[in-house]
Amino acid sequence: MIQKADSANSMKFPCEEEEKRSFVAGFFKAVWIAPAVAGFIVILYLVLGNIRLSQMGYRFLESLCYSSLIGFPSAIALTWISVRYTDRFPRMVILMQVFTLLCTATLGSLCANLLLGLLGGISKNQIWPEFYRSLPFAMVITMVVGLSITSFETMRYKLQATQLELRTRQVEKERAYKLMAEAQLSSLESRIHPHFLFNTLNSIAALIPSDPQRAEDTVGKLASLLRFSLGAQNRGLVSLQQELKIVRDYLEIEKTRFGARLNYEIEVPSELEDLSVPPLALQSLVENSVKHVVSQRTQGSWIRVTGASESGRILLVVEDDGPGFSMESITPEHGLGNLQARLGLLYPNQGKLEVARENDKTIVRMTFPAE
Repeated sequence: MIQKADSANSMKFPCEEEEKRSFVAGFFKAVWIAPAVAGFIVILYLVLGNIRLSQMGYRFLESLCYSSLIGFPSAIALTWISVRYTDRFPRMVILMQVFTLLCTATLGSLCANLLLGLLGGISKNQIWPEFYRSLPFAMVITMVVGLSITSFETMRYKLQATQLELRTRQVEKERAYKLMAEAQLSSLESRIHPHFLFNTLNSIAALIPSDPQRAEDTVGKLASLLRFSLGAQNRGLVSLQQELKIVRDYLEIEKTRFGARLNYEIEVPSELEDLSVPPLALQSLVENSVKHVVSQRTQGSWIRVTGASESGRILLVVEDDGPGFSMESITPEHGLGNLQARLGLLYPNQGKLEVARENDKTIVRMTFPAE
C-alpha cells in the first residue's frame, strides 16, 4: 500500500535536522574563529605595544574586540534558542531573544573592556567608566543587528517550510489523482472485461424475448455504469446518492446473470445521501463480494449494504456470507488495496478500511469524515 508522507512532522519550524546541522556548524566555526580573532588582537597589542597607533587604528581594534566578544556568543545563543523554543513558544521566543542579546551585549562589553585593560589599551582606572559609556551603544547595535538577522532567518526558514509543505501537498495530490486513475481503469477493465461484458450481453439477449422491458433497463444500467466509470477521474468526491445508484445498477446487472443466487439489500438513511464519498468506493466493496462470494457458489448468497453517521463521520458497511479475508492479504494492485490507499490520501489518519468476522459473516467497514 502506498503510504502517505508525514508532512506534519516535517513542517516544524525551524526544520529540525537542518537547524541542528546549522547550529553545530555555527558552533564549531565560532569555536575556531573567536580564539583566532582574540589571538589576532593580542598579537597586535603585544607586537605593536610600543608603536603609537592612530586614533582610527585604535578604534578599529577596539571595535574588532567588541564585535568578536559580542557577536559570536550572540550568534551561538540565538541559534540554540531558535532551535529549541521557536516551535514550543512561538510568541515568547522574541522576548527570549531580546533578553539573550541584552545579556551577550553586557557580558561581551565587560569582557572587551577587561581585555583592553589587560592589554594596556586603556588604563585600569578607565575600565569601568569605559564600560558604562560603551554599554548603551553596544546594546543598541547588538539589538538592531541581532534582531534584523534573526528576523531574516526566521522568514527564510518559514518560506522554506512553506515551500516544502506546498511541494508535499502537490505530490500527495498527484498521487491521489494517480490512484483515482487506477481505480477508474480497474473499474473500466472489470466492466469491459470479455467475461463480464459477454455475460451481461448474454443475459440481456436472453431477456429480450421474455422480458424486453427488463432487458432495456439492463442496457440502461450498463450504460450508466460505464459512463460513471469514465467520468470518475474528473470527480474528487461524489454524493452518496450517486454512489448508491451505481451500486444498485451494478447489483441489478449481476442479478440478471446470477438470478436467485444473488440477494441483496441496501439500507442507508436518506439524510446521508447528500454527503460526499470517494467515487467507486462503496461499489468496490460490493464488487469484491460478488466476485469472491456469489460467483463462487451454486447456492444463494446475500449482500447487505448499510450506512450511518456517527460523531461527524460516515460509516458504510458491506456484509456478506462468504468465508472472509484479512486486509494483510490485500495487495496494492487489488481493488481494496487501491481503495485503502485512496482513503489514506483523501483523509489522512481519518479514513479507515476494516474487515471483521462476526456471526459467520464477513463485515467490511469503511469510515471517513462527513463532508
